[in-house]
Amino acid sequence: MRKTEKLNINEWAVEDRPREKMLLKGIQALSNAELIAILIGSGNKKETAVELSQRILNDVNNSLNQLGKLSVYDLSDTYDGIGEAKAISIIAALELGRRRKSEKAEVRKKILSSRDVYDLFYPQLADLPHEEFWVAFLNSSNKVMDKVRVGQGGTTFAPVDIRLVLKPAVQKLASGLILCHNHPSSTNKPSRLDIELTRKVKEAAALFDIRILDHIIFCDDGYFSFADEGIL
Repeated sequence: MRKTEKLNINEWAVEDRPREKMLLKGIQALSNAELIAILIGSGNKKETAVELSQRILNDVNNSLNQLGKLSVYDLSDTYDGIGEAKAISIIAALELGRRRKSEKAEVRKKILSSRDVYDLFYPQLADLPHEEFWVAFLNSSNKVMDKVRVGQGGTTFAPVDIRLVLKPAVQKLASGLILCHNHPSSTNKPSRLDIELTRKVKEAAALFDIRILDHIIFCDDGYFSFADEGIL
């Protein structure tokens, strides 16, 4: 019997090359398309796994954030070669990435900057197709005591009852509050309603000697900080 020889990387099937590339050069050497190709394993009759993965990424402007907003059926009903199982694998991998970031954020309890707030709320607000409004309650050392969702709405508005913000703040004996909500539309500027709500919460909280430290607005390309922009 002829001894089986190890194939050179150029002799591997195209859809298998990302795996070999990872073994030879490390995970950091792979493109996003190659990473997704590893997840789905194979392509279709016309495309390799890498080509199919790149087409999926092209359709979301090469944005993993946009990809994370797709459902299982958005993927499986649109792309030949992506069935329910492969779509679940892609979405599960993105969710693991979010949870990993959440673990890192939770370790840092003390808020020192707007970026700390962004990291703290990223697991809750990233990729949501609707608006949600959250509040972080801080002690006198700016350490996070708790974070609570106080409003949920549609794609352009999340109604917020100021009493739902202040009641837990008083109960927890919070010294400071940080407001946070997302803009699914990707607009990174506060609306008139955002500015007005911030003012009302700030005035109401002051009656209990509670400070509003910041209001962060999430969007696909980053965030907007009221404190950083000097409009708090």
